[in-house]
Amino acid sequence: MPQKYDVAGLGNAIMDVIAAVDDGFLLQHGIAKGAMTLIDEFRAQELHKALGDSVAERGQEKWSSGFPSGRATIKQEAGGSAANTMAGLASLGARAVFLGKVRNDALGARFGESLKSLGVDFTTAPAIGGSSTALSMIAVTPDGQRSMNTYLGACREMTQGDVDESEVAAAKILYIEGYLWDADAAKEASRKAIRAAKKAGTKVALSLSDSFCVGRFRDEFLNLMAHELDILFANEDEAKSLFETEDFDIVVEKMKAWGGLAAITRSAQGCVVIKGNEHHTVPAHPVAKVVDTTGAGDLFAAGFLYGLTHGKNLADCGRLGGLVAAEVISHYGARPEKSLKQLAADAGLI
Repeated sequence: MPQKYDVAGLGNAIMDVIAAVDDGFLLQHGIAKGAMTLIDEFRAQELHKALGDSVAERGQEKWSSGFPSGRATIKQEAGGSAANTMAGLASLGARAVFLGKVRNDALGARFGESLKSLGVDFTTAPAIGGSSTALSMIAVTPDGQRSMNTYLGACREMTQGDVDESEVAAAKILYIEGYLWDADAAKEASRKAIRAAKKAGTKVALSLSDSFCVGRFRDEFLNLMAHELDILFANEDEAKSLFETEDFDIVVEKMKAWGGLAAITRSAQGCVVIKGNEHHTVPAHPVAKVVDTTGAGDLFAAGFLYGLTHGKNLADCGRLGGLVAAEVISHYGARPEKSLKQLAADAGLI
């Protein structure tokens, strides 16, 4: 019997607030450039206001659902790494389901409506009490780098009871974001999903999320590779951090020795795809101008997973990943603005 979903994504359900700033703003507010920093609710409210004030001071609109042509304001949209990947998969025409925790508040309702409008199934019951829906302030500098400050809120309250094993079993691949390891309850929910996947014969994929996340959980991620994972997504810095080396050739040899499927992105150098002795170097898809790197890795994973679940060879999976990543970094926000299915068809990849 055909499986209902191509991919089931498990991750933090977060509303993103994205704003264009300069490097001075990062220094003024103590924001670590290019990283994802976990913050508390007070800090979230403080930065939320600061981003709005910064935009207002420049004489621009304070809030917007998108960026008007030629004017960078503040953009608010449903986000979170795995959710972005599921949105990308849906845009490609894949069947995706997302598992993640929100609160029964206005942000939580908006998050669910956003995913469903894209064609992604989302059935996880919202929390009735506790913390509010998670919020991430994403400051984008002129060089396209994004610096994230994330209040996990209700994400931290995701438990094993929130994992629908039947949804995991109905997918060809279970895709988990590494950020879930930052909360013990969410980590245990991930482990439950992995057990359900293994029982059903569903492949298990993990995204390393960022190099700081790898630093916090290196031993656990290496243990997952040894015993649970079939597929690993990482960028070059994350992969180097995982193996504690600055030599990319060593990373390649370690991935070959692992034997699973590794997809490693290298920014302008494209990506490297490794499975045992099979090794592909795929050039980056050209981009006229990098505007915002938010979601680049998430959308790369979407393209790659689409190819993998639709019978493409590994090199073409890498090309699909590069194509859709190029689309998302050409504008603000982590969601595609064009039909990825049409883009991939025009490129002869589907």
